[in-house]
Parts: sequence; structure tokens; C-alpha cells
Amino acid sequence: MEKLTDLRRKLKELFDKQSIGVLSTQKRNRPYASLVAFAVTDDFKSFVFATPRTTRKYSNIMASSRAALLIDNRSNKLSDFRRAMAVTVVGTVRELRKSRKSRLIQLYTGKHSHLEDFIKSPTCAVLCLEAETLHIVDRFQHVVELHLNK
Repeated sequence: MEKLTDLRRKLKELFDKQSIGVLSTQKRNRPYASLVAFAVTDDFKSFVFATPRTTRKYSNIMASSRAALLIDNRSNKLSDFRRAMAVTVVGTVRELRKSRKSRLIQLYTGKHSHLEDFIKSPTCAVLCLEAETLHIVDRFQHVVELHLNK
């Protein structure tokens, strides 16, 4: 069994290197997936992303706050079957209050400075997926669940 410290190091490396994940939402039992730029706290409990309030993902989140975010490092090569790592983050989404002092918004703009004007827009919502479980798959079929304490 992989040591928890090694696993956390691998997760941090993945989350630092990757900028975009696939957010899965649903409304009335109709699933939907979208690409989102994300940032994550060091404890892996809060994943921040932004979207205009006019999007389907925002409407879905308002209807059902449960969501999943897939973050992976695939390269679309055959070697991905042995080397790729994918993490599915499962939890509940809440909208953040916009404030320059918000550490979560600072975290997001620190990683995505090119999106700073986007999130300042009054029509943009900054959201946080509060992670409950990380489902980690690497080395093709090596699966680990990391349950985060609240």
C-alpha cells in the first residue's frame, strides 16, 4: 500500500501541473460535463473554479449542489494506460462571496492570473467544490479512495 505522504505528494504535483479539469453536474437526472480552470487548497479540501451565471453548469449547480471534478494527466498516448493518473473529486459546490481578501479567490487568481478580469465581472460566479472523497486511479488499475475529514 502506498504511503499517504507519497500519495499526497503525487496529488499535489498533479494539481499544480494541471490547470483544467472536467466538472460533472446534473439537473433532473440529466448529466452534463464541462471544462473548468481550477485551483486547489493544500489540504485538497477546496477546489475553486468560475463560470458565468448564464451557463448550464451554473444552472445545474443551483439545482443540485452535488458535483464531481475529474483531473488527470493523460497525454493521449499508449503509455497512458500505465502512467496516467486521474483523480475524481466528489463533493458539494457552494458559491463564494467575491472579495479581494478571499484566500480562495486569491488562490484561484494566483494560478490563473489571465482570468482575473473574468472573475471580476458581475455576471461571473466563483464557486468552490468542497471535497469529501478523492478517487485516485493510476498505473491502469491501482485505485485508492481518500476520504477527507471536514
